[in-house]
Amino acid sequence: MRKILLAVLLLSSFVFAETYHVSKDEIGLIRKVKVYKAPTWIASIKVRSGKEIFFCSPKSMFEFYHRPGKWPEYNVKSDSDMRIYVTDFISLDKIKGRDAFYVYGSTSTSPAGDDLVAFKSKKEAQKFADKNSGKRVFAFSDVSSALVNYLNGNL
Repeated sequence: MRKILLAVLLLSSFVFAETYHVSKDEIGLIRKVKVYKAPTWIASIKVRSGKEIFFCSPKSMFEFYHRPGKWPEYNVKSDSDMRIYVTDFISLDKIKGRDAFYVYGSTSTSPAGDDLVAFKSKKEAQKFADKNSGKRVFAFSDVSSALVNYLNGNL
């Protein structure tokens, strides 16, 4: 019975997995690059108005997340005004950004340069970090604006 339940759960994760479908015209807010060109790095924030803002990487998404007031046109007043999504680096599934784990310091770089590689599980993130010189795995709540600034070379 346990094996059947596990098989059903695994199969449903494949059936209900969502990936990003972005047009070739979609430009990332921060870096102004076409996000479809690097599908492993796409991130987005859906704001209360229903508008989905795209980013070319998790790092760029965190730049918006930590300073949404810099873009008043999106009318973000609180953390609850944002639904955050990132691409799982392995499966390319669109996953909830707040539930993801982020590898810092790996040899993989995004269109935004040094970045945070997103994964749906801590185990997969650690496995990737071990194979790709990753220095640390962060939960969403542990990614500070200071870390993002450091990745951008702004100390």
